[in-house]
Amino acid sequence: MPELPEVEVVKKSLINKMQNLIVKAIKINDGRLRYKIDRNKMKKIVGLKFKKISRRSKYLLFFFNKDIVMLVHLGMTGKFFFVNSKKSKLKTSFYYDINENKDQRHDRVIFDLSNNQKLIYNDIRKFGFIKFIKQNDLEQNAHLHHLGPEPLSTKFNVRYFKNYILGKGRNIKNLLMDQKFTAGLGNIYVNEILFFSGIKPNKEIKELTDNEIKKIILFTKKVIKKAIILGGSSIRDFSSSSGKKGLFQQQFNVYGKKGKKCTKNNCRGIIIKIIISNRSTFYCAKCQK
Repeated sequence: MPELPEVEVVKKSLINKMQNLIVKAIKINDGRLRYKIDRNKMKKIVGLKFKKISRRSKYLLFFFNKDIVMLVHLGMTGKFFFVNSKKSKLKTSFYYDINENKDQRHDRVIFDLSNNQKLIYNDIRKFGFIKFIKQNDLEQNAHLHHLGPEPLSTKFNVRYFKNYILGKGRNIKNLLMDQKFTAGLGNIYVNEILFFSGIKPNKEIKELTDNEIKKIILFTKKVIKKAIILGGSSIRDFSSSSGKKGLFQQQFNVYGKKGKKCTKNNCRGIIIKIIISNRSTFYCAKCQK
């Protein structure tokens, strides 16, 4: 599933390509996504201009004139392709590849844009969704209303962390995965954050020291920033069908590394795998306490 860094790179990539383009026509090949596409609302953006694109947690928000916002969640397998005026098909993030033989059957929505360009929403498993809302209703939207602070924001700090966990009984991994606590983190990056923090994923939050809380906040910001930078640095290569250049995934230290040696200096531990809340969880049995 695309997490915050992957979605942030999609946003940055699309901003570069779509700013001020006009929707000329829309073709819905299959509107049966997680929520059925409202065709009447989608028709209303024909003729409108993309004013800006932003991200909140793992959601993309496309702002049009007439105060209409297209809210998109990519689900498990959602992705955007962009077709430029030269008919070159481009990726918009680093978590998938282009496969012309397979992609077309999963193209759910095609937006014809000005300058003979296209935006394609592709989703194999159809767990993503596209909704339309008024800009004034954003703060009260059911998908956005209960989200916690962004992990890279100044609001995600020690004071907020300590106040939030008061009186709560749960483990640290489940806390970091909770979108009400902080918005955008998923299983992959939470594993990496806890590895660098030296904290066992199933450690109870009531047992965390102030120093451990500081480490979690520090490495949350470091890991997410690095993933965005590495993904963003390869935007120019997104036309590549295989392009693995600069992927943060190549630098995972713990996720998916069951049975491998710990990468930390002077640690002879082995990465083990456990299941927490039905999610695969990886950590070093020696240096994560």
